Amino acid sequence: MIRFLLNNELIETDFPSGSLLLDYVRYHKTLTGTKIGCREGDCGACTVLIGKITDGIMLYEQVTSCLTPIGNIAGKHVVTIEGLNMEELSPVQEHMINESGTQCGFCTVGFVVSLSGFCLANKAATYQDAITAIDGNICRCTGYKSIERAAEKITFDLASKPLSNPINWLIKNKFIPTYFKTIVERLQDIKKPTINSNIRIIGGGTDLYVQKHLELIDDDAIHISQLSKLRFIGTENNTIHIGSGTTVTEFLESEEIKSFFPRLREHIKLVSSSPIRNISTFAGNFVNASPIGDFTAFFIALNASITLTKDTNQRKIKLKKFYRGYKDIDLNEGEMITEITFKAPSKTSLFNLEKVSKRIHLDIATVNSAAMISIENGIINETYISAGGVGPTPISLDKTCSFLTGKQLTAQTIIEANEIMQQEISPIGDVRGTAEYKRLLLRQLFYAHFIKLFPNQLTLKDLV
Repeated sequence: MIRFLLNNELIETDFPSGSLLLDYVRYHKTLTGTKIGCREGDCGACTVLIGKITDGIMLYEQVTSCLTPIGNIAGKHVVTIEGLNMEELSPVQEHMINESGTQCGFCTVGFVVSLSGFCLANKAATYQDAITAIDGNICRCTGYKSIERAAEKITFDLASKPLSNPINWLIKNKFIPTYFKTIVERLQDIKKPTINSNIRIIGGGTDLYVQKHLELIDDDAIHISQLSKLRFIGTENNTIHIGSGTTVTEFLESEEIKSFFPRLREHIKLVSSSPIRNISTFAGNFVNASPIGDFTAFFIALNASITLTKDTNQRKIKLKKFYRGYKDIDLNEGEMITEITFKAPSKTSLFNLEKVSKRIHLDIATVNSAAMISIENGIINETYISAGGVGPTPISLDKTCSFLTGKQLTAQTIIEANEIMQQEISPIGDVRGTAEYKRLLLRQLFYAHFIKLFPNQLTLKDLV
C-alpha cells in the first residue's frame, strides 16, 4: 500500500509502484489540469510539485509526472494545479495573465506549477532562479518574453519572503492555499513503506520510462532515491563519496561539491532541465550506457570509480572500465551501483565540460567531452579527458592523456595531442552526423578545454 498526500487529500493505493504519477492523477483522480504532452520529460505540460520533509521543513521540487513512478512519492506531498487553485488567483496566476503569458493554454499549467515551486524555495528569490525554475517548460505560442516578464514580476513580489520555511508568509500573501501549513504534521503521520527485497530499483527513470514504459507501469518499482542509505555526499581521506541514490540536483546544490567545481552550475545547465535533474541519478545515467551520456563523460574525466554491490558482496572498478561494448556493461545479475568515488580535485586542477547538440541547452549531445587538467610551472603534470559520441561507448582518452603528461603547455603540444586523439577514437556516421563531422567536433571540444581553462596561454588563433 502506497500512502501520500495529493493536494489536500490522503491517498492510499495498491496500484503497482511502477505505474506513473501522471496516469494516476489524470485517470484515477480526474485531476485533468495536469496535461499529457510528450510523455518523455521534455515539454513540462505534466509538471507537478513533490514535497518532502527535510530537517523539519518542507522542500518542494518540480518534476515531470510522466516519468515519476508512484513508488517514488510514498510519504510525500504531491501538488497539482488543482492543489494551488484558490477562490482568487494567486500572484503567479495574475502575472501570467496580466503579462499575456498564455495563449493556447496547454503549457500554462506547467509554467504556473513550476513558478509556484520557485516561490516555495527556502532561499531568497532571484530572477535567474525564476527562469531556471521554468527551464523544463516549453511554450509554442508566446515566444517566452511575456512569461519572462511574469517571472520578473513574481520575483519582485517575493522580495520580503523569509529565507527559510516561508509557508506562512506565502499563505498570508495568497501564493498558496492555507492547507499547506498542515502538511508537515500530516506527512509525519504517514508510515514509511516497507520495501520488498524483490522490487525493481529504478535509477532515475528519465530514460528508462521512455524506452520501457509498458514494461514498467504494471511492475513493482521504486526510485533509487527512496533508499536513504544510498543518498549521501561526503569527503574522506581526500576522496569524494557519492551515494548512487543522490539526485543531480542534490549534487548541484552541495556546498562541498561546489567548492571543488566553481563552474558546476554552468556545466550542468548543458545537460538537462530542472525537473529532470530533480529525479535523475548518476547511477542511472551510467547503467543506461549511452555513448553520449553527459554525466558519464563528466565522471570519466574525474577518473571515478564505482562500487557494485550484490547482497553483502562488493567490487570496485573504474567507471571507464564499466563499458565493454555498445550497451554492454560489466554488471552481473543482481548487482547494482551503490557508490561513486573520485579523488578530490587539487588546487592546481581545472575542470571543464563541453558538448555539441542541436540546441545549446537541454538536448542530447552529438559529441561531448570533459577534462581535468593540472598544470605546474607551465608543465602538464596530470590530465584526464573523456569523449562521448565517437565510438560505441563513452571512453577515456588514455593515450592522448599519456602523451600530454609531462609536456609543456603550448599550442604545438595540443595540436600534436589532437593527432593522437584522432587515432584513439572510432566514430561512425549516423543521424547526428558523419564520422568526419564527429572527428571535427571532438577536435573543437578538445581545443575548447585548453582555451577555456588557460585563456592567458592559448587562443583559438594559436590552434588553427
